[in-house]
Amino acid sequence: MSLPTDFALAVEDLTVSFDGFKAVDSVSLYVDPGELRVVIGPNGAGKTTLLDLICGKTRPSGGSIQFRNRELVGMAEQKIVRSGVGRKFQTPSVYPKLSVFENLEVSVPKGRGVWGSLFFSCNGAVRERILEIARDIFLEDELETQAELLSHGQKQWLEIGMLLIADPELILLDEPVAGMSVNEREQTAELLKRIARGRSVVVIEHDMNFVREIADKVTVMHQGKVLAEGSMDKVENDPKVIEVYLGH
Repeated sequence: MSLPTDFALAVEDLTVSFDGFKAVDSVSLYVDPGELRVVIGPNGAGKTTLLDLICGKTRPSGGSIQFRNRELVGMAEQKIVRSGVGRKFQTPSVYPKLSVFENLEVSVPKGRGVWGSLFFSCNGAVRERILEIARDIFLEDELETQAELLSHGQKQWLEIGMLLIADPELILLDEPVAGMSVNEREQTAELLKRIARGRSVVVIEHDMNFVREIADKVTVMHQGKVLAEGSMDKVENDPKVIEVYLGH
């Protein structure tokens, strides 16, 4: 039994094997409340698998994942979401035929269970929350626009907004600026720094300029293990990191 900690997320000795191959191998990671952590590393390093383990999509072979001192290993995905963990995947998964407003509306937590859903209505408070999130994600002028008509970057923002509407305390983002323009990347950096005030954010990213812009702390993974950890300056100058990742 792990002792209570002050960390928002405490991953300890986490391992998962697929057909004998250790995709994540004895990884430990500690994220503070309000911290913006970026996980970097070459393809196949185990970064996305790590997020899959935290959000319950994949079950580990061993180890512990504690979120606010609550063990997540063995918990169903939906229960993990309800406990305050939000996850965004690499490809935006918005409802293309719905407007921006409707995408945000269907993401509002509708109470708990059947009755909560049945009696949910878009009242003034809900509408105000949707407008507030739309402003945060730079889409207040696109509320009536169908999601399929948005640019790739705007779809990424919308999906982040769909997470934010539930007000999770931990947000996991997989390559949020992939395919974005330079201007959209700058706006996304501003957005992520803003949403990390008051919650923890873990980001997987390959764009080193973007990482430098946002990261409080960087974890470098290689072959399923943590290779290095610290400030961006520290990991950029680590000979092992240069050899296996930044040198390429």
